[in-house]
Amino acid sequence: MDDSFAAVVARLYAAPPEDFVALRTEEVARARKARDTRLAAAIAKLRKPTVAAWLVNLVAHERPDLVEELLELAEELRTAQRELRGAELRELSTRRRATVGALAREAAKLAGPGRGNLPLTEVENTFAAALADPEVAAAVREGSLTKALEYTGFGETPRPQLRLVHGSGDAAPASATVRQIRSAPTDDERERRAEARRKEEERRQAEEEHARVVRQARRELMTALQQLSDAETAKSEAEKQVAAAAKAIALAEKRVALAQAALSDLGPPAR
Repeated sequence: MDDSFAAVVARLYAAPPEDFVALRTEEVARARKARDTRLAAAIAKLRKPTVAAWLVNLVAHERPDLVEELLELAEELRTAQRELRGAELRELSTRRRATVGALAREAAKLAGPGRGNLPLTEVENTFAAALADPEVAAAVREGSLTKALEYTGFGETPRPQLRLVHGSGDAAPASATVRQIRSAPTDDERERRAEARRKEEERRQAEEEHARVVRQARRELMTALQQLSDAETAKSEAEKQVAAAAKAIALAEKRVALAQAALSDLGPPAR
């Protein structure tokens, strides 16, 4: 069912949202006709995407090469951030904005003409989230989002710690009894164990403090780089405005000079 289901998902989530329900109904009917009840049930559970999610899915299905470039950039960003490469992070931050903007424009192009007021900001936010979070990146690559996503933090998203859970098959048989026979520890042994626990606790606290300082430094670096990037963008816009104003002033001065010359040629008014 996996291949058949994946093919159906690709067709449904690459189609415009207004066609989703009708296409899903057709696919359910087709699966039932083929007596594949599991596939029909799985298709029936698929949720209709928002317009923004559809646009992201459309890029994933129609331009997977661009999505792969985005994910490669995400890996470069994570590596540079882990190693605190300031200069490289600054260059990658500029590439990040350009890449996200280009993907949003490609999504609008793929949507076709006649679609006004596209939620391109939500599309950009989703691609930006894919750069920051590997799980979001995987979802974007799959091309079956139902909602737009947004990432509001800096750096990598913390992951929950995992633990191995053993099933009942790992338990010892009921008839077996396992006991450990230990002699009572001596005073020296108790002191050594207490000292070992104290050192282990100090080591753990030192590692936690170091990790906290590194996380804080990363957050401050990313914030500073973002502020620097925004400031450079604002400076560039201001320089463009100054250049435009200077051009307008020069044009106005030229017109004033022409008007004054014309008045001079006319001579004094008749009395």
